[in-house]
Amino acid sequence: MSGNSIDLDQAQEFLQKFAEDRDWVQFHTPKNLAMALAAEAGELLEIFQWLTPAESSHLDDGTVRSAVADELADILQYLIRLADVLDIQLNHALWEKLQRNADRFPSS
Repeated sequence: MSGNSIDLDQAQEFLQKFAEDRDWVQFHTPKNLAMALAAEAGELLEIFQWLTPAESSHLDDGTVRSAVADELADILQYLIRLADVLDIQLNHALWEKLQRNADRFPSS
């Protein structure tokens, strides 16, 4: 896997095989994956909970930055896995949603 950019298809294949190799597919129901996604988002929120707006905008502490990166990666993994289980093409869904948002909120 490349460390430079996100290839959603490659990540999806990796996560699918990762789950299959560990016999976790049985647990990867949409409900369970959505709950895990929400839990990871909660862990991200916990990091920011007591930071000031300035601190949250400039993560100068390497430990905090690393923790945020880990939680974002966890969130993305569960999101990709959930989309896979539900047979939703994230690339397509994202670009369609971006276009709807652009139409809904035109620039001034």
